[in-house]
Amino acid sequence: MRHKRAGLHLSRTAAHRKALFSNMVAALLTYERIRTTTVKAREIRRLAERAITWARRLGPILTKKAEKRTDEEKARVVHAMRMALRAVRDRDAVLKLFEEIAPRFLARHGGYTRIMKVGQRPGDAAPMSILELIPDENAAKEKETKPAPKGDKTGKAGKGEKEVKAAKESGEPKPKAKSSASPKTKKAAGAQGPAKSAATMKRSSRGRGGSE
Repeated sequence: MRHKRAGLHLSRTAAHRKALFSNMVAALLTYERIRTTTVKAREIRRLAERAITWARRLGPILTKKAEKRTDEEKARVVHAMRMALRAVRDRDAVLKLFEEIAPRFLARHGGYTRIMKVGQRPGDAAPMSILELIPDENAAKEKETKPAPKGDKTGKAGKGEKEVKAAKESGEPKPKAKSSASPKTKKAAGAQGPAKSAATMKRSSRGRGGSE
């Protein structure tokens, strides 16, 4: 009976298992999304959320700059980092956890990750899943509430709008819009003009001869 023995062995020794979990938790914190088997994802999830909780418990201390923290607050940050390093043996991943990831979850009490099943692995048909951190909801809301910029797709006003604005400010009349006729159509129009005038001249001379 396996009473009070949490976790799975995964057919590995204790040292191999700890190294595996540490590397995968560090990859999750670094890239915020990894693909692995469902069994491993469930085990990694426990360690990752425990490390995030150690950082999130600092609360508003995370939003302060290192220079403005008191000695007591600095000691609390160092202690939390050492506790997180027990599960994550990557210093860069821990720094990202305390600087970027933990401030994102200050208003969330648990449930920092999610598992999405993506089918089976070819070969041994092991069930695969994607383990990722929950995205920042506040950032998504800010993007939705931002008004779309006026003008073209790049957010810059067109040349015509700029000219009209400048004319309004200076009191000058609006600039005339350029004709969109192509040079070919202009040539055709010029060629038709003299031809019509010659025809009218012939008709007028015929009329005069008849009257005489």
